[in-house]
Amino acid sequence: MRHPDVPESLEGWWILHRMFAFDRLAWDELPEDQRKEIVRQATAAFEPLKTGQDTDVSLAQMIGHKADLMLTHYSKTFEGLSHAQTVVDKLRLSEYLTPSTSYVSVLELGLYDATGKIHAALAEKGLKPNSQEWITEFDEMVQAQQHVPHNSGRLWARVPQRRFVCFYPMDKKRGEDVNWYMLPFADRSRLMLDHGKIGRTYHGQVTQVISGSIGFDNFEWGVDLYADDPMVFKKLIYEMRFDEASAKYGHFGDFYAGVQFSLDQLQTALDGTAVPALNVLQPA
Repeated sequence: MRHPDVPESLEGWWILHRMFAFDRLAWDELPEDQRKEIVRQATAAFEPLKTGQDTDVSLAQMIGHKADLMLTHYSKTFEGLSHAQTVVDKLRLSEYLTPSTSYVSVLELGLYDATGKIHAALAEKGLKPNSQEWITEFDEMVQAQQHVPHNSGRLWARVPQRRFVCFYPMDKKRGEDVNWYMLPFADRSRLMLDHGKIGRTYHGQVTQVISGSIGFDNFEWGVDLYADDPMVFKKLIYEMRFDEASAKYGHFGDFYAGVQFSLDQLQTALDGTAVPALNVLQPA
């Protein structure tokens, strides 16, 4: 059965965010040759996670007290996240990393507009909602959305190679007085359309990755923003505060912000000799 008020979505990469505190003083006490060997082992372990067809990983040095290091793992399977987690936990480097928090989700493209159009198309055909024929055609039309070039490209895009990253989880409110899920489908669709218009005004300045986490973590969505200027995060998020979908119905968790860096900069990041750089990989 397909509930008429539920918007469909398409899913891509499984995503695991892991935040760690780094014991820099203990690290600095290690002899140089030991530090280099630990980095060599870690780099060798991260390399296949970074370059594999079914996986990706991002490293970021975080700003503030909530975390020092964020690893963002992408995998085409849920088991792949388990593998990535185990790979990190078995590193000698993990002796100097204390987990501070994590977040599990799956990359998601919401289909409010497409779902509404599918409902309308099926109604024009005179199909009875939730009849077997209605369900069959509905599923086929949703699946066809995966092959729309714009959608397929976003579902499996690798971690954006932009210098700065901001991550935060969020919910839609579902209290007694304000409940997003009790709004009619048409109202929610309109609000999300208006919400999306704000994001599109920042096209080219920021890359947004939305991931669904209902059933996987404490919030309903995770949001990653990537940009070449960190001020964009403030301006975009502040402007969205005035949007009704956020102002009235949004509830946000902790924000994490930092600088992405390349795998070959791991030694620099750990030793603290400089701010680690992001060397953008060019397509082969």
